[in-house]
Amino acid sequence: MSSGGPDLFVICKSCGSEVSPYITECPYCGNRLRKRAPRLDRGGKPREKPRKARKPPTPSLGPLKRGEIPGIRVDAHPYATATVVAVSLLLLVYLRADPARYLDWFGVGSTFAGDEWWHVFTAPFAYMSSGYAFVTLFAIAIFGWLLERRHGPFVVLGLFLLGGVGGIALASLTDPVWALGGNGAALALLAAWAVPDLLDERAGREIDGDLLGVGFFAVLLLAMPLAVHDANAIAGATGLIVGLLVGLPLARAARR
Repeated sequence: MSSGGPDLFVICKSCGSEVSPYITECPYCGNRLRKRAPRLDRGGKPREKPRKARKPPTPSLGPLKRGEIPGIRVDAHPYATATVVAVSLLLLVYLRADPARYLDWFGVGSTFAGDEWWHVFTAPFAYMSSGYAFVTLFAIAIFGWLLERRHGPFVVLGLFLLGGVGGIALASLTDPVWALGGNGAALALLAAWAVPDLLDERAGREIDGDLLGVGFFAVLLLAMPLAVHDANAIAGATGLIVGLLVGLPLARAARR
């Protein structure tokens, strides 16, 4: 009797005789062997019942938000980044019409004393040079938007305060020269966004971003004080350090 093919005979439980597996009653004692004879295919082998294929479980989605398409995640709008850029652009247009307001509302340098301490909060939004404003706000828009998609608006606002306001404040205390603009904030956002790719590059893993483009923006922002009087080197360096320090725990928390 072969192990791979069908059985050549079966044993009748009533009389113990060997009988064909394709009959329903024992020819010797009349005992009922099965209700119906097995169906045969063309090869003479009994046809097995086909097994029902298990359907894969249907993925369950949570309740859809407004404007969300089933199966597609809608990225959050970068409200914090858009607000920072919009305020800076509006002030650029306004202050072009009234340049005297630069010193009254935004100037930080030797004037940072006494009642003018609040200038450190307004100076990162102000620009006297259109080229300086374009490069800095473009970097803030790009890296702020990327960070806001990854970590939310509060991280962007926190980095803007630490890198932009903190950089201006440190520059006014250590280097009493004129300081305006958000080069420190832009470098903080840039560095914080680049930290995960820097860690992957160091570990030999494949990276998602373009570190060459990030490096170009970083060099351009760091060199801005050489071409623009309003941009302060200490403010920029402070923002870069803040971005690296904040970006490291953010990258580790995102991978857990």
